[in-house]
Amino acid sequence: MDYTSHPSVKELVEFIAQKLVDHPEEVNVTATDHQKTVYLELRVGTGDLGKIIGKEGRTAKALRHIVSAAAMKTGKRAILEILD
Repeated sequence: MDYTSHPSVKELVEFIAQKLVDHPEEVNVTATDHQKTVYLELRVGTGDLGKIIGKEGRTAKALRHIVSAAAMKTGKRAILEILD
């Protein structure tokens, strides 16, 4: 199956994060590709970290599940770090 027409995992994280925060222009995602793993670092603006993490980390956990599922379609594993 060809996934070239689908958005990358990085673009997916950016899209979702921008919809969750008050300052979408400050969302920054960096992706590092290592063999079969994609490492993603998500940074958001001041005051938006709580919106990404959510109550008891539920939003962050859900975002990580979505990222993992999207990465599996490309045959890779994804690790999402949320940085302040």
